[in-house]
Amino acid sequence: MSAVEKFAGEGARRSPYFTEEHEALRDQVRRFVESEIKPHALKWEEDGFVPREVLRKMGELGFFGIRYPAEYGGSEMDTMATVVLAEELGRSTFSGVAITALVHTDMASVHIANAGSKAQKDQYLPAIIAGEKIVAVAVTEPDAGSDVKGIRTTARREGDHYVLNGAKMFITNGVYADLYCVAAKTDPMAKPSQSVSIFLVEKGTPGFSVSRALDKHGWRSSDTAELSFVDCRVPAENLLGQEGRGFYAIMSNFQNERTVIGAMAMGEAQAAIDLTLDYVKTRKAFGAPLWEKQAIRQRLAELASKVEAGRQLVYHAAWLDAQGFDATREVSMVKAYCGELVNEVMYDCLQFHGGMGYMRESTIERMTRDARVQAIGGGATEVMLEEVAKRL
Repeated sequence: MSAVEKFAGEGARRSPYFTEEHEALRDQVRRFVESEIKPHALKWEEDGFVPREVLRKMGELGFFGIRYPAEYGGSEMDTMATVVLAEELGRSTFSGVAITALVHTDMASVHIANAGSKAQKDQYLPAIIAGEKIVAVAVTEPDAGSDVKGIRTTARREGDHYVLNGAKMFITNGVYADLYCVAAKTDPMAKPSQSVSIFLVEKGTPGFSVSRALDKHGWRSSDTAELSFVDCRVPAENLLGQEGRGFYAIMSNFQNERTVIGAMAMGEAQAAIDLTLDYVKTRKAFGAPLWEKQAIRQRLAELASKVEAGRQLVYHAAWLDAQGFDATREVSMVKAYCGELVNEVMYDCLQFHGGMGYMRESTIERMTRDARVQAIGGGATEVMLEEVAKRL
């Protein structure tokens, strides 16, 4: 049998990047999306958060331990598995639900898995993987977003504690999380890249509070908060990794975060094209379905081609990472290209829905609002293009 015949005979597994194990995961996530997310998530949009029992179900199914050690309940898969999870959650059309889960798995708890001590991992990872303890990462501040070196929150050592003071802004899972990975400056006099450390702060720690829940343009089913730290005393053993190495930990995980956001964005874009195709093939104008209009047909074909290109860029960047290569350039391309492309797709798909696309009852209206942040969060497009330019 030739390689082409073998490839064609593998059914759903039509990509050389994925194994049967990856595709089994894809099927499992897709079933969960259809049965547990789509029928209920409009209510979560109104409530402003994903119910805890849903997150526990995701934990029980193994979605929160994809990359983590088996000793803590994980399945020890690779970057490609993370892409599968993000892409399928993106296809749900409820990106607020997707980002709630993905921040927990690939932007917050990953810091514990990467830099935590044996004691910290033993204490937290089993509950994190089971979905019993939800995690947020608190880096962004009112005056510091993509510029991590510019954070102002401080952590002063006092005996066997650190005392945190400062504020964090736009923190996903910020209202309802149980555990927070908080970036703070431990040595304001050091070089900016060597002044930041990360601390584990539990909900209820004196001096730590949720200042307010934030009302967002999109991602309505994701809770987002402003956090406050006023003389918040954290045990010294809650330092995550080495003091002064937090900036490097954040920068390192940005590669994973940006890959995840790219995969999620391409899942969203594909879902938007699919539902728009269904709409234009049934909606009639001037005596014929919209699909009969060449301008609409060709524009959707062009968008489908771009999304396929973006998807393959995501897969390639993730594969490079899984093989141990430095993929900073490719991942920066992913974040810049996919973050902009998903917005281009949403704009046209809403346009092709006509007046219905502008109604709150329309799925594409919600998806268009959700997509806007994809060019901002995790590294704005302009920042990503500078990272690419440095490596040209």
